[in-house]
Amino acid sequence: MVQLISGSIVSGHGVASGCSNDPRFPEGTLSLQWPIFEELGLNFLGYHRATINISVHPMKPVLVKSLCTFRNVKWHVDCGAEDFSFFKVELLVSDAKSVDGLIYWPHPETKPEHFQDPHVIEVVAPKVEGLSLKDKVSIKVNREQIYFH
Repeated sequence: MVQLISGSIVSGHGVASGCSNDPRFPEGTLSLQWPIFEELGLNFLGYHRATINISVHPMKPVLVKSLCTFRNVKWHVDCGAEDFSFFKVELLVSDAKSVDGLIYWPHPETKPEHFQDPHVIEVVAPKVEGLSLKDKVSIKVNREQIYFH
């Protein structure tokens, strides 16, 4: 049960990659979180340590059953513990180019700051050269994990 969704690249907060200049996370939040997720069994080998922010407006995600969920993750001394879920995704950049990745979902109810628009998803994937703000992309998701309405 695959669902194909269209969206466009939007700017994020820059904290995941370290581009926000937040002195708490000079290398980005993902550099602190990924080692914990990897210890818990999730493999990020070949993935770029940043998120691709995709607006699927007017649609919103509905979480069904994640690939994996990590609860009560204490990843930084200055931040409260958070819950994170991951969902498989195929990012279609053009007719000839696609990459497999994961929707990175910090649960909003446990997230202390840097909230996302409810129409925006964050994707971690191998580095995709040439992606720019406002580029149109499509994603394929397994409706048994996550779907959009």
